[in-house]
Amino acid sequence: MGGASSRDQQPSKSPFFNQEELQGLRSAYEEDGLVKAVSLIQEKIKDLDAIKLNIAVTGESGSGKSTFINAMRGLQNGDVGAAPTGNKETTMEPTPYYHPTLPQVCFWDLPGVGTLKVTADKYLTKMKFEQYDFFIIIFNARFKDNEVKLTGEIKRLGKDFYFVRSKIEYDLESMKMSGMKFNEKEELGKIRDHCVSKLKEAGISSSGVFLISSFKINKFDFPALQETLSNNLNDIKKHAFMLSLPNATVKIIDQKRNTLENKIWMLATMSGALGAVPIPGLSLACDIGILVTAITDFRQYLGLDDASLQRLANMAGKPVGDLKAVVKTPLMGEINKEFVIRMLTGTTVVGISIAEVVLDFIPIIGSLFGAASSFGMTYKLLHNVLDDLTQNAEKVVEAAFGTAPKY
Repeated sequence: MGGASSRDQQPSKSPFFNQEELQGLRSAYEEDGLVKAVSLIQEKIKDLDAIKLNIAVTGESGSGKSTFINAMRGLQNGDVGAAPTGNKETTMEPTPYYHPTLPQVCFWDLPGVGTLKVTADKYLTKMKFEQYDFFIIIFNARFKDNEVKLTGEIKRLGKDFYFVRSKIEYDLESMKMSGMKFNEKEELGKIRDHCVSKLKEAGISSSGVFLISSFKINKFDFPALQETLSNNLNDIKKHAFMLSLPNATVKIIDQKRNTLENKIWMLATMSGALGAVPIPGLSLACDIGILVTAITDFRQYLGLDDASLQRLANMAGKPVGDLKAVVKTPLMGEINKEFVIRMLTGTTVVGISIAEVVLDFIPIIGSLFGAASSFGMTYKLLHNVLDDLTQNAEKVVEAAFGTAPKY
């Protein structure tokens, strides 16, 4: 498929490359051949793997900052790397807490403004606000003057910020203990409206407040908060953020699948072009090492490695054995070159042609490969792997939280 078809001329759906970069790929291939084009894809994958995401979490002492930071990373108090919890302010400096498997994603615990006894503008300088991608402002009662001033300074910097009302489960529990009969959805609406009105009284325009429990990450506004944070990031940072989220809902798993799918064509291109070696029993060649790493990474990103399963079991309060029992895939064992070769020579992937690939999703591939190529085979293999792992991850969520999967 040498020439560009009408479909090739359509805007690409590949989120990690802008149109200028895609044109650069085409030009590189036309001028210097496949090796040059693939080197640009390599650089993009390195950028994806190296992107830094710094998230600031601020609020008064006792507002639930540390518990929230742990929940966003799938950790509990006492886990290795967990932020210490309690009502006492534990830090007077910005304290980083890295994601346990994606250290490029970091949550920063900032002490409350009132703790340092400094003005909001000086607090801004001391906390090095410029380095953060966005801010989460947590409160569990009245929104205080310090937060009002802080919000103004964040707005002045042009940074995004989000209001989170924590410990919402205590409000509902208090109502139950008092013997009140109430509709939970209506009461949550009242609390949310009250928070928004108080923000407006303080001169802060806000589209909403997220009501969360850091102990129930699949309930209340926790999933909506995660989705909102993700949607307001650029595609590359969104990729890192989505993959860092604990598997609390089926929707999160689907979103992880989508972002990983966007990467498959790049991995398949590299595997089919960089140092490719013949595959025994096939007339094609590819870099098996790239596929081994990709499959292992997919499994971890979708929360099916042992450490991720244990963390999820801890958060859900379930034995990890209950979660592992629902996983039915050969991809849970050791992923090595011999295993991948057996997959490549299996009947499910042999004979895949480039015509079976959605070319408007995969820019320039039609120009780089022939109709029957290692690209088509490895592309299909990684899609099969991703589908298999996604279905099993959804079964794990059902076992952990009782959320019915789509399958």
